[in-house]
Amino acid sequence: MATIQFTDEHVEQLAYERFYHPQPRVQRKMEAVFLKAKGLRLREICDLVGVCPNTFRSWLRDFQSGGVEGLKRWDSGGSTSELAPHADAICEHFVAYPPHTITEARQTIEELTGVRRSVTQVRELLKRLGFLRLKTGSLPAKADPQAQARFKKNSLSPA
Repeated sequence: MATIQFTDEHVEQLAYERFYHPQPRVQRKMEAVFLKAKGLRLREICDLVGVCPNTFRSWLRDFQSGGVEGLKRWDSGGSTSELAPHADAICEHFVAYPPHTITEARQTIEELTGVRRSVTQVRELLKRLGFLRLKTGSLPAKADPQAQARFKKNSLSPA
């Protein structure tokens, strides 16, 4: 790899960003390139930062092509859900009209967004949006409301 020339401005930016960038992974990249600017060898940097040499070389290529701004880019590699843009509408609808089952929620989401998802995916989506699954109990067929009221009054009232 060709030698990289670091200007004083680059070193100052790297020194600042390695502690104050909001993304910890970008801070790590800044730290590694900062150590390179200070003259440490590749193996020493990889051991200190905890990355393999190939990863560090790709960070150096990012720095060569885009400078410090090139290091700030972080592509997580994940994809976003088709339902992400509709999350607010789904939340508002389910707060106003809570579904009784996941299947009902699935049908409602499909009607609202036009996106069809499996029951498992809908369950995970609702969990990510902060909805809780509530289990309900059933009353016995022969429940006596008067006996229950007497029990509550006699047993549960403070003495």
